[in-house]
Amino acid sequence: MLQQERFDSIMEMLKNNSAVKVSDLSNILKVSESTVRRDITDLAEAGKLKKVFGGAVSVKTSDIIGKEYDMRAKSDVNIEEKRRIAEYAASIINDNDFVFIDAGTTTGMMVDYLKNTNVTYVTNGYTHALKMAAKGLRTYVISGQMKSVTEAIVGAGAVESIKKYNFTKCFIGTNGIDTEEGFTTPDIEESMVKSEAINRSYMTFMLADHSKFGIVAPVTIAPLSSGCIITDRIDDVRYKDYTVVKAVDEEEEK
Repeated sequence: MLQQERFDSIMEMLKNNSAVKVSDLSNILKVSESTVRRDITDLAEAGKLKKVFGGAVSVKTSDIIGKEYDMRAKSDVNIEEKRRIAEYAASIINDNDFVFIDAGTTTGMMVDYLKNTNVTYVTNGYTHALKMAAKGLRTYVISGQMKSVTEAIVGAGAVESIKKYNFTKCFIGTNGIDTEEGFTTPDIEESMVKSEAINRSYMTFMLADHSKFGIVAPVTIAPLSSGCIITDRIDDVRYKDYTVVKAVDEEEEK
């Protein structure tokens, strides 16, 4: 059986069952399990399915984000959850830290809770910088292209601008969190800035409310192991097997 024929058979089985096992596919297609695994890997890389332990599951259209919403639209979603996340994130900044704060709505809410004046802040969020400067905080803005939709500074120039820094902590926003695809975002240029900030930081904190779990956006920022997740609550405890998860609502209940 040709590879394309195997691909078609796998996708047809997923269409009917939503999940398939490597062992079952091996028997049905009459090929080795290693061949099936390679086929699943190729299909996963093409975005046709999601790899899981021992097989594959269908990619749910509702779980994929291809569109980037503007700041006004995003700021109206899960406001209280984001505010609790932001307040906790700001509380773990210490004197003498050298901090990168990513553009975004949850990271933007952090600014309201920043109190440390003996801290240096770097951001690619234009409105973040204005708010921080107004509070008398030592703030630097990276250079690059302004993206109007998210009010973020992005592009190759932004990535080069970050490379000269060595952050003690960075706080990054993400559109999706998935055990296979990691932290994801819709925009390639914005993902490059996020990835470089993570590379240049001693500690990384990914800020995301519970609605972001199980969501996959088109571009991977980094694997889950690259940073601690700060969220309001965690419904799927599997994520704790991949990285540290701080659920602020759980802490409040104690």
